[in-house]
Amino acid sequence: MAQNPHVIGDEWERDIMRIAVIGTGVAGSLLAEMLQGHRGITLDAFDRLAPGEEAEAGTGLNVGPNAMKALRLHLPQRHAAVRAAALPWSRWTIEMADGERLFDLDLAEVAEEPGIRLRWSALYDVLRAPMAGRTRRGCTLEALEEDAKGRLVPVLREGGGLIRPGGYDLLVAGDGRYSALRAITLGAPKSRLHGVALTRLLVPDASGAPLDDYGQWFNGAARLLAYKLPGGSAYIAGSVPLDAAEAEIPAAARSAGFQHALYTPPGRIAPAMAWMRDRLVEHAPRLHWARLQESPLERMALDGRVLLLGDAAHAMLPTLGQGATQAVEDGVLAGAVLRAGGGPEAVARLRDSRVEWVRQFSLEASDTLLPGFSPLAREARAGSLAKSGAGFMAQLRRLYTEVPGPEAVSAGLVEQV
Repeated sequence: MAQNPHVIGDEWERDIMRIAVIGTGVAGSLLAEMLQGHRGITLDAFDRLAPGEEAEAGTGLNVGPNAMKALRLHLPQRHAAVRAAALPWSRWTIEMADGERLFDLDLAEVAEEPGIRLRWSALYDVLRAPMAGRTRRGCTLEALEEDAKGRLVPVLREGGGLIRPGGYDLLVAGDGRYSALRAITLGAPKSRLHGVALTRLLVPDASGAPLDDYGQWFNGAARLLAYKLPGGSAYIAGSVPLDAAEAEIPAAARSAGFQHALYTPPGRIAPAMAWMRDRLVEHAPRLHWARLQESPLERMALDGRVLLLGDAAHAMLPTLGQGATQAVEDGVLAGAVLRAGGGPEAVARLRDSRVEWVRQFSLEASDTLLPGFSPLAREARAGSLAKSGAGFMAQLRRLYTEVPGPEAVSAGLVEQV
């Protein structure tokens, strides 16, 4: 980042770094908040969604304690606002479909504070609020050009025409798993599929549901996870192995009868499992289907003039709830680096080894979802029973607590000079 002050009269003037954020999802919104009004930086933000449109607004998510620590250390006001909009994620349980408990964790044993449970739309509302009046909505990135100074010029479609808002020293990709900025500069990523079908359902009225905090239930290889959300709703996510890593989801799987058979054990069924199964049967036509997949990490493009954050950089498996969580870490820590005078290379040095470790840990923790594994396995690092062991607990503690604060970020930049 340019930092060359010179005196004009009694005023100090700095070279100004022009930054544009393309996509104000989790990471993009937090980066923009970190940088807005910072001396030496001008920032513009663009998003493809028009006002009132929110991607994934009808589903829920859990955000890990490490994201909340990152917000507490770097954006305490946003930390408080997110907490106020969410329910705490304090406990993680795993059971079989008949109610046999395999795993029961109080997150206070491995984290400094709880995670959260909330709807995507609520998270977007809270994170986008600081830049709401300064974000240009309904703008879709179509191409990149350069100005006479060699700065990147985004070409955006707004309404029926194209706009070119000017040249920027740095473009930030915060536009999600299907990032247009990543596709234009690096090509669309080749996703790695893992042979598992996923379903999602938001139940608006879960007042009588026999569940609360984050829980998982297995019926053989099929798994449900669920938790309640603010306002009395609940989120249910299902998974079932497919025949091969890149297999398509069979049409028959989308039927109510398939859902009923998938989650009905041969003997006793736990009340929570029965309630979730019945909701999936009732709402089978409106289940959202996807396949378990991840994308390779890419942090920079065009010689460091493009910085990728969140799912645009590293869409990962959802098993440990680290998709949005790592996007939070990306946004606040990239913002801290840029505020302290570092650039995209410094962001990569700070973030990429941790992101790759989190990706690997998330894959290892997905063992019980994959074909051929069992939740009852007791081998080291395999199965739900093994997750109560010291090794898995140590990995969770590392995941949830190893988040650098502002002083550590600045010290790391000094050491790299």
